[in-house]
Amino acid sequence: MNITCWSCLKEIEVGDRIGRTEECPKCYADLHVCRMCKFWDTSAAGECREPNADRVLKKEKSNFCDYFSVRNDIEGDNKISDAKAKLDALFKNL
Repeated sequence: MNITCWSCLKEIEVGDRIGRTEECPKCYADLHVCRMCKFWDTSAAGECREPNADRVLKKEKSNFCDYFSVRNDIEGDNKISDAKAKLDALFKNL
């Protein structure tokens, strides 16, 4: 399966499951992290929509969460950078 790394935004190929110690082969960021999970949501309590999950403080470090389920919509994390790029393009000629 192909996924997008949360850190470098490069597409990488992984197996069916992501183990706790797996890293991105391009930037060496941990992959079994909250930011790669489908339940990660910055607007939710504890930044997780899974109500039974234990709270994880370091969202970008490998963890033991049993509810981890990989997501592949990482480009959604870049809404702020996209908005800044659009504003820069809009006001470029001023």
